Amino acid sequence: MKTLKDARVGETVTVVKLHGEGPVKRRIMDMGITKGVELHIRKVAPLGDPMELNVRGYELSVRKGDASMIEVS
Repeated sequence: MKTLKDARVGETVTVVKLHGEGPVKRRIMDMGITKGVELHIRKVAPLGDPMELNVRGYELSVRKGDASMIEVS
């Protein structure tokens, strides 16, 4: 299982499944990250957290903890 946390800068991935429960999963979905959406990894901060993504035409920063709950292909 590959997660968003494992994706490299410059890579474009597709969301396969969201893990997590309740408010955490809802917050990820509210940010526009849902099944089937393409995510482009733009940058990763110098210390590795957070990572900046392009999602549905806008830029979004996601913490590594949240990125580990997003399964991608």
